[in-house]
Amino acid sequence: MRSDLIFYGELLVTIKDRIHLAQTRAALSANAEMIAMYWDIGRIIHQRQKEKGWGAGVIPRLAVDLKNELPEVKGFSERNIKRMLRFYREYPDLSPVATHLVPQTAALLNVPGEQSHPIVPQAAAQFQNQSQVSISSQLAFGIPWFHHVILIEKVKGLPIRRWYMQQTIQQGWSRDTLAAMVKSHAHERQGKATSNFGSSLPSPQSEMARQLLKDPYLFDFLTLEEPFHERELETGLVRHLEKFLLELGSGFAFVGRQYHLEVSDRDFHLDLLFYHLKLRCFIVIELKKGDFRPEYAGKMNFYCSAVDDLLRNETDQPTIGLILCQTKDRILAEYTLRDIHKPIGISDYELTRALPERLKSSLPTVEEIEAELGGELG
Repeated sequence: MRSDLIFYGELLVTIKDRIHLAQTRAALSANAEMIAMYWDIGRIIHQRQKEKGWGAGVIPRLAVDLKNELPEVKGFSERNIKRMLRFYREYPDLSPVATHLVPQTAALLNVPGEQSHPIVPQAAAQFQNQSQVSISSQLAFGIPWFHHVILIEKVKGLPIRRWYMQQTIQQGWSRDTLAAMVKSHAHERQGKATSNFGSSLPSPQSEMARQLLKDPYLFDFLTLEEPFHERELETGLVRHLEKFLLELGSGFAFVGRQYHLEVSDRDFHLDLLFYHLKLRCFIVIELKKGDFRPEYAGKMNFYCSAVDDLLRNETDQPTIGLILCQTKDRILAEYTLRDIHKPIGISDYELTRALPERLKSSLPTVEEIEAELGGELG
C-alpha cells in the first residue's frame, strides 16, 4: 500500500510538471506571436512611409480607424503604434516567424525537460566589442512588450539592451524589476566583485559564480543613520528579505540568520546563510561596517570549511563566501585572496543615507509648509 502511494505521488508530480510546461509554452508562444505582430506592423508602416512619402500624421489616423474597425482589439493607441514603428527601426533584421522560437525560449527559462541555456558571457566582456553584438529574434520575441518599451526608452546601447534581455529571460524579471535594474545600472555592477573563483572553483562553476556577484550591492531600501552596528544592517536586510533577495539575484534561497555552527565544542554564528539553487551550493554572507580588512578573509575561509564539513551534501558544490563591506581597496583584496583555497568574493555595499539632525532641523515641517500655503491662498 505504501509503495503504491509513493508511485502515485511520483505520477502526480510528473503530470503537474507536464501541465506547467504546457502552460509555459503557451504563454511564451502567445507573447512571441504578439511581439512578431508588433514588429511586422512597424515594418509595414515604415515601408509605406518610405514608399509613399507619408509623414507621422498617418499614425493618429491609423489609431482612430483601427479603434473604429476593431473596437474589441486593444493595444493600438497612437502612442503604442509609434512604439511599434520605433521597435522595427531599432531591430530591422529580426525574423517575424516567432512560433519557431518557443522551444529555444523555454530553454532560456530552464523549463523542466528542456535544454539548459549556456553560460551568458560576463557583462563587461559583452560590451567590449559592441560592433559585433546584435539582438537575436530568440531574445526579442522572448520578453514582454513593455519590457521592450523600457529598454528602447531607457537604454541606448544595443549590447547593454541584449544583456538586460538575457537577464529578464533567465531571472524572470517583471517590468517593475527591469525598470529598477536599469535605473541602478545593474549591467555595470554584475560580475565585478573581487574574487578568487578562477583558482578555487572548477570551470564552468567558477564563471557562473563570478557572474553571480555584483559590486557594489545597492541596499537603497535601507536607511541607517551613523553610527550604526553590523547587527542593525543584518536586521534590516532580513526585515526586507524580498528586496534583499531581488538585489542578490535569482536562485538565492534564505537558510538562516546568525546560523549556529558548533566546531570543537565552540559556538560560531554566520551572519547570513543562503543556498543557491542553480550553483547547488551554500553561500555564506558576512556583513562588515567600514573598510575591508585582510583578517576577514581568514574568518570566512574557516566558515566555508565548517559549512562544507557540517552542512554540505555530497552532491553539493563547494561553499562560497561573500564578504560585504562599505568600502574596499581592490589591490589589498586581491592580495588577500591570492593564496586562500576556499572560494570567496569581496564586494562593497551602499545604503540610503539618513539626513543628519542638523540638516533635518533646517527643513520646514509639514505644518509650516501648510501654514505657508494657507497664507498664500488666503
